[in-house]
Amino acid sequence: MGLFSFKGGIHPPHGKTLSKDKAIEPLLPKKDLVFPMSQHIGAPCEPIVQKGDRVLVGQKIGQATGFVSAPIHSSVSGTVKNVVPMLHTSGKKIMSIVIENDGLYEECEFTPHADYKSLSKDELLKIINEGGIVGLGGACFPTHVKLSPKQEIDTIIINGAECEPYLTCDYRLLLEKHAEIIEGLEIIKHMFPNANIYIGIEDNKSDAISILQSALEEYKGIEVKSLKTKYPQGAEKQLIYALTKRAVPTGKLPADVGCIVQNLATIYAIRDVVINGRPLTDRIVTITGEAVKEPKNLQVKFGTSLTELVDACGGFKEDPVKVLSGGPMMGMSLISLEVPSIKGTSGVLALLKDQADLSEESNCIRCGRCVTACPMWLIPSKLNSLVLRGEFEEFEKNSGLSCIECGACSYICPAKRHLTQSCREGKRVIMNNRKKSK
Repeated sequence: MGLFSFKGGIHPPHGKTLSKDKAIEPLLPKKDLVFPMSQHIGAPCEPIVQKGDRVLVGQKIGQATGFVSAPIHSSVSGTVKNVVPMLHTSGKKIMSIVIENDGLYEECEFTPHADYKSLSKDELLKIINEGGIVGLGGACFPTHVKLSPKQEIDTIIINGAECEPYLTCDYRLLLEKHAEIIEGLEIIKHMFPNANIYIGIEDNKSDAISILQSALEEYKGIEVKSLKTKYPQGAEKQLIYALTKRAVPTGKLPADVGCIVQNLATIYAIRDVVINGRPLTDRIVTITGEAVKEPKNLQVKFGTSLTELVDACGGFKEDPVKVLSGGPMMGMSLISLEVPSIKGTSGVLALLKDQADLSEESNCIRCGRCVTACPMWLIPSKLNSLVLRGEFEEFEKNSGLSCIECGACSYICPAKRHLTQSCREGKRVIMNNRKKSK
């Protein structure tokens, strides 16, 4: 079986041995839960409960306020303690609903649709929308929007690459819940009957590939593809190119080349809301890193403090020098663990000094390694210089907006230049200027 890949990329230490053999464990929160009203790309939710209200598991507590938005549901039963701005993983304070957990986990009434094949695509999209399903691979784009393209779709790609170092939540989900994932794929196939479905998995997960291939032998139009283990193999544009050789132009979407990409965990969530009627209230999170006493893959209810996640792993064996939400390449540095787990929380990574490169930035030595590593074929060193000089028009002319912020250039740079941060800043300035000019 040939391996599929893309040009560029890097091979950082994968760090997955710490948690890849740890089976998923459920975690019941002990403290109050915090539900930020912004957990997705798009318009934030509007709180629809008040202080003193009693809520149930699965009850909608945040109402979507636009098409590109997704409602938020309670993961516990209990009493609304407050509706106030609270610290978010981004470091900002976001309007949030604080719920005092009563420990009973009483559920609201769910509406299962085991007979989903009698439902139309539009009816299924409404169920997915009301269930608060978003992309669980990191971007948290509302799934009902992604599954509603105007363009004709002939290829649906399921992202099982999990190329981000240290993270193993998708891998464990695939090993332990492959039957449910296949049910989710059948729902997608029902919605897009003429599309081929490809499941891309990196070749360092050979056991997962074998399990899924065996389980899918009788299915037509659903195929497992083995990907070369390389970062960022799971990036949307790189995954599309690897499996179809189609290039998504700058400013365009996968649908413009006939593709939709969904994360493995999102497919599992779609299955849960359709078959069982259960909205998105939890996810698998990898708690790992050399500073963690006992790395684990936990099934975490949204709103649970990250402190509780770390405590469930025995705490830290040494004080970490860096803690991130997510992985080391695209994760976000945390200023506090007293923030809630949300839809986009795929991992909590605690690094010691030997793993966290805290070197000072030095002058560019013109080695060209960033150019070789860039999966978008950009010249990161040049883009870095343009941003530092404030030449944002030139930044745009040099395709700076094509940067996917994967971090490969910063990782490979021997001078430790802040290349990714510069590209992120350049993109931010250009997009803000566009908004001001409207």
